[in-house]
Amino acid sequence: MRGLHIAALCAAALLHPIQDSSATSVFRCEDGNGQITFTRHGCAPEQTQYRQEVRNHSPGSGKPIPLAVPRAHTATPTTRSRAPVIVGEQDDGCGNLLSSSEKRQAIIRREVRSGMSSADVESSLGKPDRITRQNGRQRYHYRDKRGDNQLISFDEAGCVKK
Repeated sequence: MRGLHIAALCAAALLHPIQDSSATSVFRCEDGNGQITFTRHGCAPEQTQYRQEVRNHSPGSGKPIPLAVPRAHTATPTTRSRAPVIVGEQDDGCGNLLSSSEKRQAIIRREVRSGMSSADVESSLGKPDRITRQNGRQRYHYRDKRGDNQLISFDEAGCVKK
């Protein structure tokens, strides 16, 4: 009797059609906001669930799937040439009186020029010995080793005065 059960089980297993391993079921879940999620384990109760069959065709099986054909690009001829337009440029806060290369050269030479910010002056000469403020204007006082004094005045924007 037991042998009959095993034989019947083996016969059923052999006669049962084998499922395509490249096909699977995927659930498409859509929530109230319209966000779509794909999962193999089902959807949350507050989501709408759709079952979708997915097949991954193996290479060389059946008819090849054509690729998308790109549309022909038609170039429109321009009637006149245009000069490039500068949309924006960096503003240093001091009216852009000095270019970045001029500013670098002045800092390297330890010079102070109008159009430099207080940070540029500190990069060039170091921290001031004394800072005075009066009516929204600022002055840096420097004294070198020989006793010579140097006074640098800044405007309300923090730039070296002209």
